[in-house]
Amino acid sequence: MISVSLCMIVKNEEDTLGRCLDSAAPLVDEIIIVDTGSEDKTKEIAGKYTDKVYDFEWIDDFSAARNFSFEKATMDYILWLDADDIILPEDAEKFRHLKLTLDPSVDAVMMKYNVGFDEFGKPTLSYYRGRLVKRSRNFRWHEPVHEYLQVGGKVIESDICVTHAKVYRRTDERSSRNLRIYESQLAGGKKLTPRGTFYYARELKDHKRYRDAIEMYEKFLDSGQGWYEDCITACGDLALCYIMEGESEKSLLALLRSFQYDIPRAENVCQIGYYFKERGLWWQAIFWFELAMRLEKPEKSWGFIREDYWGYIPALECVICYDKLGEYEKAEEYNNKAAEYKGETAAVLHNRRYFSELKKRRAAEGKSQSRS
Repeated sequence: MISVSLCMIVKNEEDTLGRCLDSAAPLVDEIIIVDTGSEDKTKEIAGKYTDKVYDFEWIDDFSAARNFSFEKATMDYILWLDADDIILPEDAEKFRHLKLTLDPSVDAVMMKYNVGFDEFGKPTLSYYRGRLVKRSRNFRWHEPVHEYLQVGGKVIESDICVTHAKVYRRTDERSSRNLRIYESQLAGGKKLTPRGTFYYARELKDHKRYRDAIEMYEKFLDSGQGWYEDCITACGDLALCYIMEGESEKSLLALLRSFQYDIPRAENVCQIGYYFKERGLWWQAIFWFELAMRLEKPEKSWGFIREDYWGYIPALECVICYDKLGEYEKAEEYNNKAAEYKGETAAVLHNRRYFSELKKRRAAEGKSQSRS
């Protein structure tokens, strides 16, 4: 059986660290906590789980802190988590099995990261990350923010999931921290990598600086050096920025641009559907929403996957479009399809009530007409 070091970097995580370690501590053989300047009880909480708590002077570089934590590990493999992550019981059981059965020739294990959830707690946004890596390979973290662990060799995928269970703070300086780091780098004359340019654009978008974001997304895509998954995401983000700037025609071109990188993704196909829906072009919108439902979700994608766009959302949109066309039976058929994808959601139930009332009205109108 392999041994595992858990490596974490933390700062002011008293609200979440205990919950994270409660879920992960029974699975690992060593816990390394690197604190980057906490002013709350984070270090005190960490000390209840491990005596390997280290201070690291914050230098606006997440990779530097993560690499420092990795250097403290002593076990065969390294697992990394953030303080607001948890490992659910079913995934913990899978992890225990992985420890018992993992071939020591494996250099890295990819695990799905679930970061968005629906009303039932089911994941709606997820992507893969290299979570468990062989210590002897000395894999390194790169980029000061939105950092990534560069892995190679024998890499396998696992069905183990890490769940992001963020606790939202009323005043959270981290909301602007990443943007500040990027702009500090640029002010210092540092050139961003293609990946850095992509994530800088995303930070600009999230801060509603859409014109600046457009410039960075265009720069990233025009470089021809980005990872294809990031390019696909960038096209969708760019389209949103154009919409917010009132340039909807350019948004459509951005979405179509995504097709050059891979088979169309349902997320972007649905956005094209919205373009036509907003113009009342119901048949054209239906074409794109139905296309999204026919697409096969890429099995080997390590990019962002928004689960609901691969069935549930386009089905609901078809309900609206067919209803606008007066094709009520077809609209109800698609509402039933939406229920097959996701169950009796609030939207599905609302539609069921609508169709029930519609049938009653139409029946009453039919009786009235027959009497006249």
